[in-house]
Amino acid sequence: MPERELGALAAAAAGGDRDALTQLIRLTQHDLVRFLAPLCGPGEAEDLAQETYLRAIRALPEFEARSSVRTWLFAIGRRVAADAVRKATRRPRIASLADWRTAADTAAEHDRFEEQHALGDLLAALAPERREAFVATQISGLSYAEAAQVCGCPVGTVRSRVARAREDLVAAMHGDGWHRSATG
Repeated sequence: MPERELGALAAAAAGGDRDALTQLIRLTQHDLVRFLAPLCGPGEAEDLAQETYLRAIRALPEFEARSSVRTWLFAIGRRVAADAVRKATRRPRIASLADWRTAADTAAEHDRFEEQHALGDLLAALAPERREAFVATQISGLSYAEAAQVCGCPVGTVRSRVARAREDLVAAMHGDGWHRSATG
């Protein structure tokens, strides 16, 4: 959906239009979850997206549209993910064996599971700043300027982080023996 229409929905939602808020969430949820998953893990992305929307709803009256709605949401999501990481490092959670088996059984049903898992591991191994810039630009499709707003740094820094993330990913792929087939 064009950014102008998302901006109009955000303005209407800020004015109390519940239908506009519902539509805004529906239209941005997939992109937000896709942005959050590599930052926190796919199992937490949905929960963190909900927290992001809660914070965004409280902040809607102050949204001045100086950036796109997606960029604004991703910036909030980035802070939510950082808060979750800080919280997790203070109090690690342990999954029960039953949860692990259910997750493994579900994941095994997906095509290309091994490749997706390997890519997830490679992204997780990146330095947080590099992963964030890489995900914002290469996976979520933000421009470098939008990613700079999300990451809270200059555009040149985002470009540098993405370039270094690419170098790190290539080195990790060669170092771990993970290679794409010539057909894939």
